[in-house]
Amino acid sequence: MSDTITCLVPPRSQQLKAATNETHDALDQRIMAADIFASRDNFAGFLRAQYRFHRDIAPLYDSPALAALLPGLAERARLLRIANDLCGLGQRVPDTGSPPQAAGLSLYRSLGWLYVAEGSNLGGTILLKMANEKLGLHQGLGASHLAAHPEGAARHWRQFTAALDAVPMSAAQEQETIAGAQDAFATVRGYVEQELPLVDDAPGTRP
Repeated sequence: MSDTITCLVPPRSQQLKAATNETHDALDQRIMAADIFASRDNFAGFLRAQYRFHRDIAPLYDSPALAALLPGLAERARLLRIANDLCGLGQRVPDTGSPPQAAGLSLYRSLGWLYVAEGSNLGGTILLKMANEKLGLHQGLGASHLAAHPEGAARHWRQFTAALDAVPMSAAQEQETIAGAQDAFATVRGYVEQELPLVDDAPGTRP
């Protein structure tokens, strides 16, 4: 009896994580470098960056094609909650003056953007706890978009990744999805740098 070699391909969600891990870690470090819990004004800058990104992806949550692949997609949208969080802090909702960036993307690039948006929910519970301890914010004031889903953030994430992993894709479409996720992370990074500039920023010193 001859031996056989079995090549196990990681699920798509794990491949996306591996492909974007460095970019994701750098973004997290950049946000923490801005000390978003130092004051409510700092936290408002974080909210504005969040709002601008979620405005970019708002059309995706209304897409019938995406909803057919990702059950319950429309219920995952957080743009309104972020807007209410800004209003609760007495902040204006940003007027971006440009069309949402994710509008008109291919189906597979859109999946990459949604992967980034949904993955950001996982750390929400920790951020909500810090916002409460340091700034007195909570689900009813300034931090509603960080609250976990009633079923739990981890379970909600697993439901999303299971649906994402089940989408049939060619190799080229897989690469489109990865490119979409990379574009989404780059977009968030740009918004963070605009809304949360570092005091000691100088050319060549940004993380």
